[in-house]
Amino acid sequence: MAKDNRPPAETPEDHILRSEYSELMQKSFIDYAMSVIIARALPDVRDGLKPVQRRTLYDMYELGIRSDRPFRKSARIVGDTMGKFHPHGDSSIYDSLVVMAQDFKKALPLVDGHGNFGNIEGDGAAAMRYTEARLAPVTEEAFLADLDKDVVDFGPNFDETEKEPNVLPVKIPNFLVNGSEGIAVGMATNTPPHNLAEILEAEIALMEDPELTTAQLMKYVKGPDFPTGGIVINRSELEEIYETGTGRIRIRGKVETEKGRAGHTNIVITEIPYTMIGAGIGKFLSDVAALSESKVTSDILDITNQSGKEGIRIVIELKRDADAENFKNLLYKKTRLEDTFGVNMLAICGGRPETMGLRQVLQENIDFLYETATRKYENLLEKEQNRREIQEGLIKAVNVIDLIIEILRGSKDRAMAKRCLVSGETDGIRFRSGESRIMASQLQFTEAQADAILEMRLYKLIGLELDALIKEHEETVANIYRYEDILEERSSMTAVLRSELRALAKKYGRPRRTEITDAEEAVFVVKDQDEDREVMFLMDRFGYAKTMEMPLYERNREAVEESYKFHLPCRSGGKICLFTDTGQLHTLRVQDLPNGKLRDKGIPVDNISGCDSTKEEVILAAAQKELNLYRVLFVTETSLCKIVDGGEFDVTRKTVASTKLGEGDRLIAVRIVSGQQKIVMKSRGGFFLKFPVDQVPVQKKTAAGVRGMKLAGEDRIEQVWLLSDSEQVTAQAGGNDVELGRLRTASRDSKGTKRS
Repeated sequence: MAKDNRPPAETPEDHILRSEYSELMQKSFIDYAMSVIIARALPDVRDGLKPVQRRTLYDMYELGIRSDRPFRKSARIVGDTMGKFHPHGDSSIYDSLVVMAQDFKKALPLVDGHGNFGNIEGDGAAAMRYTEARLAPVTEEAFLADLDKDVVDFGPNFDETEKEPNVLPVKIPNFLVNGSEGIAVGMATNTPPHNLAEILEAEIALMEDPELTTAQLMKYVKGPDFPTGGIVINRSELEEIYETGTGRIRIRGKVETEKGRAGHTNIVITEIPYTMIGAGIGKFLSDVAALSESKVTSDILDITNQSGKEGIRIVIELKRDADAENFKNLLYKKTRLEDTFGVNMLAICGGRPETMGLRQVLQENIDFLYETATRKYENLLEKEQNRREIQEGLIKAVNVIDLIIEILRGSKDRAMAKRCLVSGETDGIRFRSGESRIMASQLQFTEAQADAILEMRLYKLIGLELDALIKEHEETVANIYRYEDILEERSSMTAVLRSELRALAKKYGRPRRTEITDAEEAVFVVKDQDEDREVMFLMDRFGYAKTMEMPLYERNREAVEESYKFHLPCRSGGKICLFTDTGQLHTLRVQDLPNGKLRDKGIPVDNISGCDSTKEEVILAAAQKELNLYRVLFVTETSLCKIVDGGEFDVTRKTVASTKLGEGDRLIAVRIVSGQQKIVMKSRGGFFLKFPVDQVPVQKKTAAGVRGMKLAGEDRIEQVWLLSDSEQVTAQAGGNDVELGRLRTASRDSKGTKRS
């Protein structure tokens, strides 16, 4: 029996690779982190672009969406970019496209957007199917102009079906000009935008003198230049920030003072800190309102956001006696009108993340500029040398055109004629004379020249065409000498680059927007509160409230009582309690109210308390000190009533529940009980019930109360009066007058008397 020499069958255990779990996790996490850092979140210092931005611009370049051509739908750009270069979802691509088109985020927008691309107040861009875009002129000229000259390396895309540039041949330090922000794994970048003209002048200076220090470069770069303007107030700290690439820049909005209506002072904010872009503006408005609500200041009368296409304009109206400078300092101290921008100039440099200062960033861009310029002029030189070779061959051919025509007519095929032109082989070619054969054997055209001669058209033999060819040859020779000089002499290349950079600065530069200075820390002086004095609280039926000096009230008593729903004396340092039909008690401080004249409107109580006039109605306003001296009667729509000691409403919270209400029930009346009075209740059905107030028990504010009047079916309490024995009050019932004082006094929890 033959011996079986086959190897033993493999078992499943032979394919198991054993590995330490912690080592595997560590390696996987490092791979993931580096992928996020290099390929997603951080920009390359050479072109200042993240991969998604670079791919979007390159895709627009490939699609031919130039600045002088029609806009194309953003959805087309996003879809093409995602399908070819960036398979990470459409939202990241569209978001980057939108940001590159927003002039309030980018000092130099790279995309020309058409449609709703969002605004500075945080409203988002319209969906990509509605908006359109194309490349901005500066992007074509400074970012993409030399892509066809083999100045940067290309690599495969994610599925190796396309080629994409590893970096764009950007001519300006875009990392500084447009700034950058991004969060990677374990690190983040946050670079402020700068002024293009200043950055280019600094780069030119460093090109001419590589020994310049950061301090010397800052003679050109004054500091950040934010698209939103504002004021940088720590100029003395900028040198250290630009030296290390990290630090904190303090920025303020720009504030102006204007004369308002009726002698008031208006604080007008015309520029905001860069960090306030978006939701920060709404947060600022809320913070200013909170300053008034929390009694940090009582100077604010009104605040409006009048911003529009013309720019930022936020107007704060102050009281007549307000200290405008002190209020400015309050805004700087307590709101984001003064904020900090945390600088961390982190970018990919040499394939790895690195934090760099101003000088290093500029030097990296200069090195990249020389590298791309060298490749560009080497490419141009090679093309010009090839062109010169062709031109010299054509000029030489025109001088012996009769011989060449004889060679062409005597050759059997193109290959035979080309061999004769290149190496002088005449075998097989018919010549008219032996002299022609001898001359043909002496021809020594190059391969390229021979091909050009064979493809030359007859019209080139015209005299004017020959002159043009000679002139073109002279221009080509001049270009070759120029390119060789640029490549051999660094000073010549520097002169060319300097000229290009200054042309870009002149064409696309703009005046500085952000002011750079050193400012003292804002100090807000808390004003002494006015002495506690008696004033009149007034509130109309629309919920607008104010206070009025007592002498002024006395002179206008009749007009006040006709115009205002509530009017009561109070102390300027006291509080007002507002009871609403929903059972809520809202407390507001008198000093929060503007003190005005008869025709002054006042402010909505909603702004300084927890009251919401769209959902509840104020049915009693009382001074808190007065409530402490008396008791309060509550009556609900379902006839529940109780009396609560007024001291229970001396609370510190702005809003509390003043009583307990059942589902669907609401308060009809809240009255201050001041003695032995009678309660009169009237129902919708026309029933009246009069009974002594002492029949209502005194309970806690959390109690529901007891029944005051028996109601039939769906009948509900409509009105409530609290009368003394001497008061004469008339009510209406069924079109007839009812004198409440003549009603028979009954007991609580009875049906009452029908009056019609």
